[in-house]
This record gives sequence, C-alpha cells and structure tokens, in this order.
Amino acid sequence: MTLNLKSPRIEVVDALRGFAIMSIMLLHNVEHFEYYHLPENFPAWLVAMDKIVWDSMFFIFGGKSYAIFALLFGFSFYIQNDNQAKKGNDFRGRFFWRMMLLLIFGLINTAFYQGDILTLYAFLGLLLIPVVSWSNKAVFITAVILMLQPLEWARCIYYMLNPDYVAPPNVSTGYYEGIALYMKNGSFLDYVVGNLTLGKIASLLWSWENGRFFQAPALFLFGMLLGRKQLFDTTDANQQFWKKVLLYSSILFIPLFVLKTHTVDVIGRVTLSNKLTIIFASWSNVAFMLVLVSGFILLYQKESVNKVLSKLIPFGKMSLTNYIMQSMIGSFIYYRYGLGLFEYTGATYCLLIGIVLFIIQLLFCTWWLKTHKQGPLETIWHKATWISWGK
Repeated sequence: MTLNLKSPRIEVVDALRGFAIMSIMLLHNVEHFEYYHLPENFPAWLVAMDKIVWDSMFFIFGGKSYAIFALLFGFSFYIQNDNQAKKGNDFRGRFFWRMMLLLIFGLINTAFYQGDILTLYAFLGLLLIPVVSWSNKAVFITAVILMLQPLEWARCIYYMLNPDYVAPPNVSTGYYEGIALYMKNGSFLDYVVGNLTLGKIASLLWSWENGRFFQAPALFLFGMLLGRKQLFDTTDANQQFWKKVLLYSSILFIPLFVLKTHTVDVIGRVTLSNKLTIIFASWSNVAFMLVLVSGFILLYQKESVNKVLSKLIPFGKMSLTNYIMQSMIGSFIYYRYGLGLFEYTGATYCLLIGIVLFIIQLLFCTWWLKTHKQGPLETIWHKATWISWGK
C-alpha cells in the first residue's frame, strides 16, 4: 500500500484564486492598466455610467483582490512546505529559489505593466522562511502587529508631537510624472525600459507609502495559519467559522470605511490625516476582503451556486499564466504602442472589454487543463523550482 504524502488540492481555494485574478483583470481594464485618461466628448449618460462603474469596481475590488491573492499566497506556501515536510524534506531553500524565479516572472510582467505585484511578493515572501517553524501563537501575534501598520502609527505619533511639521510629498509622485512622459509618446521599447526602471521604482515606493510592505506579509502569515488550521476544508465546524468571519467582518467594515472616507474632513491637518487614512484604508480593505472570502466560501457550499463558482477553478489553477497574459494583452489594447484604446474607452467600455478577455482566458484555461496538469508558466515555475542542483 502506497501512502499519499501530498495534500490534495482544495477546489474552493482554486476557485477563490480564480475569482481574485478575474477581479484584478477587470479592475486593471477599467483603469487602462494604470494609463489614467478620461475620453472627451462622451454623452452625459455615458459619463455618469462610467463614474458608477469606476466607483463600484474600486469599492468592491480595489485593494481587496490583491489582499485575497496575498492571503492565498501564504496558504500555498503552507501546502508546499507541508507536502515536503511529510517527505522529510526542508522546503526553505527551495522556496527561496522559487521566490527568485517569481522575481524573474515579475520583471517580465513589469516590462508590460509597471503595476506588477509579483516582484513585491517575491521579496516579501522571503519573510515566510524564518517563521515556518514558529508556533501558531507567534505567527498570529506577528501577523496582527504587521496588520496594525506600526510604522504609520509611529509617524502619526511623531506628527502629533510636532504640530508644525509638514510631511514632504510622496517620493513616488515624481516617478509617476516621469512615467507619464513615455506613456504619452513612447515606443514599445520606451515602455519596456521605462517600466523596468521608473515604473518598478514607482510601484515599490507606492507600496511602501501605502502600507503594503506591512499588510502583505501579514496576509501571508494569516494565509499560512488558515492552512495549518485546515480552515478551507469542508466541515461543519469550518462553515460555522466562516459564518462568524462574515458577520464580524461585515460589522467591522462599516466604521472602518467611514473612518477612511471622512478622516480628512474631521482632521484638517493634511500631514496627519493622510497617514491615518492609509491605516484605516488598509484595515477597511482587509475587512471587506474577509467579507468577500467568507461569502465566497459559504456560497461555494451551496450546490446551485457551486455549479457557477466551480467554473473558476481552471482560471485559478493557471493564476500565474493568467496574470502575466492579461498584462501583455491589456497593455497592447490600451497603450499607444498597441491599439491605443485608452483614448476612446471609459470605465463602462473597459469593463465590457475586461469581461470578454476574461471569458476568452477562461475558455483557454479550461481547454488547456484537459490535457495538462498545470498552466504553461506554472509548469515552467514548477520544473525550475525542482531543478537538480547537484552535489
């Protein structure tokens, strides 16, 4: 009898990952893959519709899709490490190498889309290596501390103790001004060079200035804990857990959203209110992310809804391929070196384009996985991760 030492794939996680990638794709389309432009001469009804679509998409997915992806990143690390631990192997060295490979994928993606998050995950993912042997309690406390945004609170305290201090503008702002130049007039080569230099620096600085360097590893750790506790398994106890998460996160989201939205109105001092807004926005996004995750998991258990949500499984299994593919296709559709549709499409048209692209990619994933175990880039990543190093 052969023992199965590999943890089975959990379908709801693949479907949830597919949901996250889908929503990221739709959001990127709505914002022209960060080429912000409002077309002129649109009729009033379409301008109003564009605003509704824009506000709705960012309310539902802005900062939340990324958070789901980060949570599942930590869960995937747990699964991979646990599979190797069952075989008596130490996964940490391989994981370091795996993150270096992810960095390469991230730089390839950055060449097309400067807002890439893979490079950030490749760097911050290394923080999982030293905590892999920590107790659940230690991991949880560390995650909570990171989620509290300690650096932003330290800055707030400093600003309150020094009421005359005025914080300088965000450093990323200057880089984004440089990005705008080649976005308006550049060739494909200008885009590639600009994205890998100015764009990459701007993206990392923006993440630092908006608390992502603390939020992302916190979510990695929480995702790892979800794996340790086997909370994605289909059990009655887990269903009750996710019902509680849905209830508490829904209640918590409301005051956090109000604080995020109105901090600047209550606290007139811009230097202080900006930092508090970053903190409350981070917490608000995570609270709503938990609403989405818990709601998705609970709906997935209902047979009628499961038939629809389970169709996202192939999309989630090929998340790396889909993430990079959508950057390549989207940048060609909207940027000047391609079709340049940023000039002619508002949020409504872009959402429709995004839906069409999602359907095409979903059909491709479903077809591909009929004859392959993994997506194209997933296969390369897997084989490169386990390449023999020799002795």
